[in-house]
Amino acid sequence: MILNDGLPFKFLGCRNEFVASGIASRLKPLFDRVLISKAEKITTTKGGIMLPEKAVGKVLEGVVVAVGPGARSQKGDFIQPQVKVGDKVLLPEYGGTKVELEDKEYHLFRETDLLAKLD
Repeated sequence: MILNDGLPFKFLGCRNEFVASGIASRLKPLFDRVLISKAEKITTTKGGIMLPEKAVGKVLEGVVVAVGPGARSQKGDFIQPQVKVGDKVLLPEYGGTKVELEDKEYHLFRETDLLAKLD
């Protein structure tokens, strides 16, 4: 089953939802940390058939909710992050720190841990 721009998952929200709820302004990641909202698993087909847990698999995609100012160079200057709020990213299978805000689950990753940006 393919949803949302040809990808087999759907995103929990968009940038406007995060800004409106104040999450992006309340939690500011430090240095090269990035706050991610993982995509929601698709557990039923369009016809309403429930998919077994093994058929669903892990969610390795998400949306950037907040970005820190960037890593520091050896001279102490900030290195600009390559992702911005609203970007869709590919995540590693393991890692990140789970954060719960307003009954929603988010994950903090270092920018260098992100695998790719999805267009």
